[in-house]
Amino acid sequence: MSAARSQVKRQTTAAQPEFEPIRVEPAYRKVASALLERITARTISAGERLPPEIELARQFGVHRGTVREALRELQTNGVLKRERGSKLMMVTRPARVDVAAGVSRALALHDVSYHDIWEALTALEPPIAAAAARQRKPKDLTRIASIVGGAVDVGQTADFFRAVGEATHNGVFMLAHEPLVQMLVPALEALIDKVPQAASRIAAAQKRVAAAIHARDSELAQEWMAKHIRDFRRGFEVARIGFEKRVGA
Repeated sequence: MSAARSQVKRQTTAAQPEFEPIRVEPAYRKVASALLERITARTISAGERLPPEIELARQFGVHRGTVREALRELQTNGVLKRERGSKLMMVTRPARVDVAAGVSRALALHDVSYHDIWEALTALEPPIAAAAARQRKPKDLTRIASIVGGAVDVGQTADFFRAVGEATHNGVFMLAHEPLVQMLVPALEALIDKVPQAASRIAAAQKRVAAAIHARDSELAQEWMAKHIRDFRRGFEVARIGFEKRVGA
């Protein structure tokens, strides 16, 4: 082979993209993925019990220990649970707070700032309040009223946001804002402690939003929630909480 031809061959080979390494997964992960696929496709419904471990092992063609490890992983993720007195795993829905806690940790690891959280709340909360005004039911009004009537603190403020979210009866809204509410809690604590008028301003805004939701006035609910979120920024400035500060998990 001539030197020129060898040079062309080397250049062609170097230009070709490399193949991705073949991913080798433990058997229990494959079992967990197969079960999760059935669960998310609703082939196995929430509340339904899985077959015994030994039967699952037979169906998958694996050892019972492999099945047990797969079930343990899905249980940790909140997809399965074992009721007291039963040996069988039951399909369940992960609690929103547990899902949100994982998202909150991920956001913290990605170095999000209080400004990022505030900006996201600015985009999310006003439309959520508007949807709550349109979709709320009597039980939602009762819950919101009980929260608004209490003393303003960190827990009460977080519960108010959650109650407004639940009044939308929209699962996406409820899951979307829960991680942000969880991450806002440390800043709220500092805000309420350091700014004397913070509690009264929060209480006043909550009452306005609650009244608009009660009246089914979606525009007013959205407007007052937007003002409420904007007020948080002013509170941060008064409390001298660095808006660019990274949020902890």
